[in-house]
Amino acid sequence: MAIPVWAQQAQPPAADSQNTPSSAAQQPSPTANQPLSAPREGFWGRVNPFASKKWVKRQTDPINDRLTELDEVNARNARDIKDVDARAQAGIHKAQTSADAANQTASSANQQALNANSTAQQASGHVDKLNHTVNGLDQYHQVTDLDIRFRAGSPALTADARAQLDQLAASVTGHDGYILEMEAHAPSAGSVGIQNSQRLAEAVERYLVTEHQIPVYRMHYVALGNAQTPAAGDADQKPEPVKTSSVHVRLMENSLAAQTDASPQSASVVTGPERP
Repeated sequence: MAIPVWAQQAQPPAADSQNTPSSAAQQPSPTANQPLSAPREGFWGRVNPFASKKWVKRQTDPINDRLTELDEVNARNARDIKDVDARAQAGIHKAQTSADAANQTASSANQQALNANSTAQQASGHVDKLNHTVNGLDQYHQVTDLDIRFRAGSPALTADARAQLDQLAASVTGHDGYILEMEAHAPSAGSVGIQNSQRLAEAVERYLVTEHQIPVYRMHYVALGNAQTPAAGDADQKPEPVKTSSVHVRLMENSLAAQTDASPQSASVVTGPERP
């Protein structure tokens, strides 16, 4: 009976075997993905003052790993923000540059359009002026007229005739855009009258050329002999017979020359007696 009692006393109690240090050493250490466990509490109070560096390192490594990971995340976010900002600034600068170039191109196109419009208006004005000039090239109107009388049977100019021609030449000297129309009449009938009237017209033309340097191309005459013509200012009236030798001179002015101050119209010519 003594042996079983000793054996029973020699066996450790089951409850004490669960509180041995070996069971505490078998507990898993905290990891980075697990919540940190509270420091050990022992005989010395809440924290064991004799905790080893390895134990402390095991406790702080998960915290340091998480801090390092957080720093990397913050640095990566900062780099991403900086990259996005740089790309945004580059895009804004490029868009502004494109907008400035487009604005400059639009301004240049607007200026070119204004220049083209001004050129077109000038060209239109030149065309209108040219058309007006062309239309007025053969438009003449009478400025004045006079009759140069001759003695019967003589083609010589009288003093009064020369005075009239001198005044007429003075009114056209230095001017352009005029012509002189001359109708020569003589009382004789037939070819004799035509020849006589031709000599009268040539006498007037010769005097204006030699004494006043009137260009020949500005003078045009016709020898009518004793051909009857309508009375001046009345084409419906019966023509009067030719009784005296005379040359009827008309000063005709071009419509373009009439627009200038230096036209023959500005000078007055004293007309001779009324045409027979």
